[in-house]
Amino acid sequence: MRVCIIIPMYNEEVGAHECLSVIVPYLRALPGENTVLVVEDGSKDATRKIVEDFISTWGSGQVTLVAHERNQGYGAALRTGIRYAIDRGYDYAVFMDSDLTNHPRDLPQFYEKMGQGYDYIKATRYSKGGKVEGVPWQRRIVSWAGNTLAGPAFRIPISDFTNGFRAVKVSVLAKMALTERSFPIIVEELWQAKKYARTFCEVPYVLTSRAEARGRTSFSYGWPTYKAYLKYVWKAFWTKRLSKRI
Repeated sequence: MRVCIIIPMYNEEVGAHECLSVIVPYLRALPGENTVLVVEDGSKDATRKIVEDFISTWGSGQVTLVAHERNQGYGAALRTGIRYAIDRGYDYAVFMDSDLTNHPRDLPQFYEKMGQGYDYIKATRYSKGGKVEGVPWQRRIVSWAGNTLAGPAFRIPISDFTNGFRAVKVSVLAKMALTERSFPIIVEELWQAKKYARTFCEVPYVLTSRAEARGRTSFSYGWPTYKAYLKYVWKAFWTKRLSKRI
């Protein structure tokens, strides 16, 4: 099994080295062939150099870098990572954030489900063993409201629609036509997964705040983001479900 772990970075010089330093040792205990792909999205700080220096020190066998010359957005960074995984024949793509709020200690759960052949594997804060720590209550309410709306619309065995920690078969991603530039690409992807993925499952995880993860964010949420989320919730309501449980 060949797995590409896709990590987009933009202006993450504060936490880029720590992110890779924490993730790479976990790869040694994971089965198969694993690559961490950093998609550096035209940062204005030293993120790219930090990643290049890390690769020079650790070697290019486990970590590789693709850099955008200008900032194109979170969605574009994910599409670059997906294209990389497709072109190089990986079996699964795992999507993680660079701030360690998606901690690599949870990767073995994903690999177990990948070994069982699931098409779409999502981390969840809302099942047994999952929870949220240190996240402001305002964000918790927005997330709860979004997931409450999404559940009846998507009608797939997923309880956490708005977090981006997930593993997807590359053969499923290859069928998608993703267009969103920012965070709504996560829900756009789920909408298309409803059409192309046959099996779904979840693994529990604990979401921490970026402050606790010693990172910082260059992205912000606003009405355009929420509007785009709602657009895909509406589309999902009218999309026929092809998936099944295994």
